Amino acid sequence: YPIQGSWTWGGGWLSQRGFFDFAGSGIVHMAGASAALAGVLILGPRKGKYLKDGTPKPIHGSNAAQVALGTLILWMGWFGFNGGSQLAIDGVVNADAVAKIFVNTNTAAAGGLISAMILSKLWLGKTALNATTNGALAGLVVITADPLTPSPVIALLYGAMGGLLIPYAMSYIEKKGIDDPVGAISVHGVAGILGLMLVPILNTGASFQEQAIGTLTIFTFVFGTSYLLWWALDKTVGIRVGEQEEVGGSDMWEAGSKAYPYFMKGHGEED
Repeated sequence: YPIQGSWTWGGGWLSQRGFFDFAGSGIVHMAGASAALAGVLILGPRKGKYLKDGTPKPIHGSNAAQVALGTLILWMGWFGFNGGSQLAIDGVVNADAVAKIFVNTNTAAAGGLISAMILSKLWLGKTALNATTNGALAGLVVITADPLTPSPVIALLYGAMGGLLIPYAMSYIEKKGIDDPVGAISVHGVAGILGLMLVPILNTGASFQEQAIGTLTIFTFVFGTSYLLWWALDKTVGIRVGEQEEVGGSDMWEAGSKAYPYFMKGHGEED
């Protein structure tokens, strides 16, 4: 983060070219997704994720309530993430800017959540929790590129665009044999790119060309260096547990305790 961050924040060479990323849709979120993509390509899918013909098989999480809680915690924390990027709150101008950032951050998250909820209902016949929570996060990632310039209504629409895009992105990535258990590559990568490319629509200080150059530069640098690091770790200490550990659960092998006993065979029996 410090390297590509310095290219944009603090007068780096990307910002001098005209690349704009207010709070980190690219230099934080897309960068993280790029590193994650490199890691999962080397790590490979979880056992049982794909059938012999390559069809993806759903592996459900252990606690849906914690997924919802975690999303709300992130949502709340995003006010500090985006609002803090104004770097000051003293004076009327800064205070008004932070207030608008808070409103746009919240409305974008709501837009992403609502659009993903509606899409999942139409597509799957149910309001899937995973799609809904990821839709909210996608809306947050999208608006992070520029939470100050748009009006609240536009921020709502931007967030909704992210919420509509993410389910398709997650499905596409999964069908390509890339096992991303929590959809991080889609939420932070795809939504991050979308956010960056939406900036020039209303922000006259940005251009589509420079946004594209900045996006490609950050992805190439982070993905390339991360791939080398993941590869080196895989060839030395290893980055994947053994088959028994993966099937039985790392909680038992590493900590000697069942983190999710209700999912374990023989629950309630003495070991």
